[in-house]
Amino acid sequence: MPKLSLVVPVYKVQGYLPECLDSVLGQDCTDFEIIAVDDCSPDGSGAILDEYAKRDSRIHVIHLTENVGLGRARNAGLEKATGEYVLFLDSDDTLSDGALSAIRDRLEATGNPEILVFDYARTYWDGRRRPNMRADLLKEEGPDVFSLDERPRLLDLLQIVWNKAYRRDFVTRTGLTFPPGYYEDAPWTFCSLISAERIAVLDRVCVHYRQRREGGNILKTVSRKHFDVFDQYRRVFDYLDAHQELAQWRGPLFRKMVDHYLTILERPGRLPQDARAEFFHRAAADYRARVPKGFSRPLGGRGHKYGILERDAYATMVSALAAVKFRQRVRTSTRSALNRSKRSAMGAFYHSQLRLPLDDDLVLFSAYWSRSVSCNPAAIDAELARLAPRMRRVWAVRAENVADVPKGVRVVRVGSREYWSAVARAKYLVNNVNFPDAVVKREGQVHVQTHHGTPLKTMGLDQQKYPASTDMDFDKLLERCDRWDYSISSNRFSTVVWERVYPCSYTTLETGYPRNDVLVNATSEDVRAARAALGLADGTKAFLYMPTHREYQPGFTPPLDLARLADELGPDVTVLVRGHYFYGSSPHVSELRRTGRIVDVSGHPRVEELYLAADALITDYSSAMFDYAVLDRPVISYVPDWDVYSAVRGTYFDLLQEPPGAVATTQAELLRLLASGDYDSRETTERRDAFRRRFCEFDDGHAAERVVRRVFLGEETALPIVPFDERPHAPTPAQALELVERA
Repeated sequence: MPKLSLVVPVYKVQGYLPECLDSVLGQDCTDFEIIAVDDCSPDGSGAILDEYAKRDSRIHVIHLTENVGLGRARNAGLEKATGEYVLFLDSDDTLSDGALSAIRDRLEATGNPEILVFDYARTYWDGRRRPNMRADLLKEEGPDVFSLDERPRLLDLLQIVWNKAYRRDFVTRTGLTFPPGYYEDAPWTFCSLISAERIAVLDRVCVHYRQRREGGNILKTVSRKHFDVFDQYRRVFDYLDAHQELAQWRGPLFRKMVDHYLTILERPGRLPQDARAEFFHRAAADYRARVPKGFSRPLGGRGHKYGILERDAYATMVSALAAVKFRQRVRTSTRSALNRSKRSAMGAFYHSQLRLPLDDDLVLFSAYWSRSVSCNPAAIDAELARLAPRMRRVWAVRAENVADVPKGVRVVRVGSREYWSAVARAKYLVNNVNFPDAVVKREGQVHVQTHHGTPLKTMGLDQQKYPASTDMDFDKLLERCDRWDYSISSNRFSTVVWERVYPCSYTTLETGYPRNDVLVNATSEDVRAARAALGLADGTKAFLYMPTHREYQPGFTPPLDLARLADELGPDVTVLVRGHYFYGSSPHVSELRRTGRIVDVSGHPRVEELYLAADALITDYSSAMFDYAVLDRPVISYVPDWDVYSAVRGTYFDLLQEPPGAVATTQAELLRLLASGDYDSRETTERRDAFRRRFCEFDDGHAAERVVRRVFLGEETALPIVPFDERPHAPTPAQALELVERA
């Protein structure tokens, strides 16, 4: 029997769940079990639980067949718990380092009390941490073990279930269970505290209580479900009626009830406007039915509100709240004036366009800060032309890049009147990065964020942990991300990362990356055409070298002697280099470039064509590895500075341990791999297969169609993902040549 059982209810938390589980599994105290309850979560949370359970036998997963809500999910976990003590941890929160050891040690030091109350702190997306405002109540003064009679002010703590450890035989003896509905913590917490004879406290932060920016809890939900609070306090007072020996707590719990009702009434964003009067009258009825004899109202303004509720004087309450709102409006007038000033800076013309109706058939595309017509937006554009030809498709392009736009593409120059008109009036805006800060998200507009790669390096809010890698304003970043309606993902790994590092209220579309459709569907003719466009002769082996940008290095300095590489690989090998414009002006390098032995493809408009043309990819930390893996061709990771890069930028997994194929950390090692052919072995093929199954999960050649059907045609039922082992992919250059020779 473990000392501690942690019950973790799980519902729509795939972005935070790994961090929660890791915080438990990383504890120095190992005498615990985790009972994780998948409350029929519609996202990937259940799969994440199963993956963790495979790796650690202390995790036991329960998959519920229907969504039952937080309270009943906790009950399901409680039934399976075997530990001496039970703790409840919400699946978006985390344990602090050493929390379980501190809890275990305090339990043993205090003779195993029925309840141990410990501290918590609120944590925020921007790294802020706010301590519990009533942490003073947990000071370990006086007797180590006591009843609530001796420290009644513990009732003034936030009444939550997850800041306590409960002895399981105490829970069984008192018959405690969680009720359904909102505010399910109240009956459990109040009834357990007043029933316990032996309570102890631990003056230590053990739980980090995540304050989710995008909501995710009942306190930020406008709903009639807040009426559930009446049933919860009915249960509290029913418990008191059944336990006359606890009658002394009727007064304190009455006050907690009234304070809770008033909080719901006073806080905006909980009750629908048309339900406020009904809620007030029900609260007033509870007040009059349960007020203890001789009860004295609090002093001051709070006591005045008690009196209003007792008299059922709703009109008076409305007037009081209106006065408060007026004072708040006065305080925010300066902020509003500032916002108006910012909007006026956008220009009178843009303002005038914002007042015109949206054009439901207009789509504005942009890619890579409006530098090209490419990537996922370009693939969606092409599919939209096929499935919805009525839609008018326009691309935002910088003036200096307009000359490179393919013929037939309609363009608006960034900053022009046509551009601002399109931004203001297009029903749909599609981008693989964010639109500028000045762009206003209009009601009815649909923003599609396609992203432009699977993340190895840290992104979004995770970059806060690596300040040397960025000078980003994270507040501004999230304001831009707030405009997203859809976020496209090519695998569950990316989905989890995006939802955590961009915590905004968008819908994730797990469609695959549209730009990778061609890597699945391309024919031998497409492969040969891509090679011919680069001047690659039949029989020539082409290695595509794509190093990524390093924030700590100025400019493009490949950590590779390309001239030596070309020399040692011989005349039948061509090295395609894609990065910033290829450096080097030595006569030898110039000669290699002249003969085609080294080809600078940095300016090539479509990287997918380079993938089709190449026999193998050499890269380091670029997201190119994830896309190229769709082709099931060799990928060589050349990572001579892995220690520096991973420390400065941060990564989501260890590329040395989970590579897509062969790995080299020195140029000599890379040359040996390429010259010997060991980069394409049974071992590297097995690595690539595991990598592809994880990161090419949804790339089955139909991604663009899924996006168009869902976003533009409004089809809710997505095309099924083709099973991984049944998917085709484009033929290799050798296979393409063989097919032509056969023909």
